[in-house]
Amino acid sequence: MSAADLERQILVVGGAGYIGSVLTRDLLAAGHRVRVLDSLLYGNGGSLAAVAEHPGFEFARGDVRSADQVRAAVEGVGEVVLLAALVGDPVCKGSPELAEQTNVGGARNLIDASAEAGVERFVFASTCSNYGLRTDEPATETDELHPLSLYAETKVQMEGELLERARHASFEATVLRVATAYGISPRMRFDLTISEFTRELALGRALEVYDADTWRPYCHIADTSAAIALVLESAPELVSGEVFNVGGAGGNYTKRMVVETALAALDGEGEVVFTEGGADARNYRVSFEKISERLGFSPRHTVPGSVERLVEAIRSGVFDSVEADPLLYLNYELSGR
Repeated sequence: MSAADLERQILVVGGAGYIGSVLTRDLLAAGHRVRVLDSLLYGNGGSLAAVAEHPGFEFARGDVRSADQVRAAVEGVGEVVLLAALVGDPVCKGSPELAEQTNVGGARNLIDASAEAGVERFVFASTCSNYGLRTDEPATETDELHPLSLYAETKVQMEGELLERARHASFEATVLRVATAYGISPRMRFDLTISEFTRELALGRALEVYDADTWRPYCHIADTSAAIALVLESAPELVSGEVFNVGGAGGNYTKRMVVETALAALDGEGEVVFTEGGADARNYRVSFEKISERLGFSPRHTVPGSVERLVEAIRSGVFDSVEADPLLYLNYELSGR
């Protein structure tokens, strides 16, 4: 790593979140200076406690909906990673106006401020959910998008706006369509398939699973963090104006496969009821050949290994406070925040 790399500052927007808190830690460990902009919507400031005294860390509490707060946060940084969003269909469906203001309006504020401030590189975290339905072949970055939720619609919209803006701006832009996240984080979430299924079964609760044979891609949060860092370090000609699916070839699972993996970690103990007619129509597999071949990216974590570690953490009492403060661990709704 060059002296210039050590001196540059990276703005991680949403750096206290499920993925962001891991990325912030990893970038600091790699020697970068990191500024985090986060509204702490879910009361998740504690996710940054482990890095709060790091000399390269800086925190700005702010909301991407505020153009003034965004401009102040962007000042002096060389690269921007936009993770902040109202994430997932349930919360976006329940708060559609806030979703539009945050995921679209907030992203526009970041894009505008980055262009004005002379930011060199802009990495936008999008989602593989943009593919919606793709049951014949794994979806590639050039396939048509079929967003089936407001959340995915906002991501598709801002992918297009960012890449178009970057053609006429001074910064290099990269879109990362991230697979569904899993893994233990400083800001843990139990509203995501792998962690939710594992926790319910580990606690001895009956698990009801809709549409068990529908597919999703999954990627561990540490691997997602590594992919973002890799893009930041890559030569512009490899990543500028590009879209990458983030994950690995072994990460496509059906819900039934996730259940089987969790049960294996629990020695087969658990009550599961499979049913049909769920509200989520998504069903897709994803190809990760592009990021593998162009950037040499390969995930290091596996679903079975992560599930085993999560079971151990749950059984040891690490996450006994979920019921006491569900909004800290769940993104389903915003009541009380």
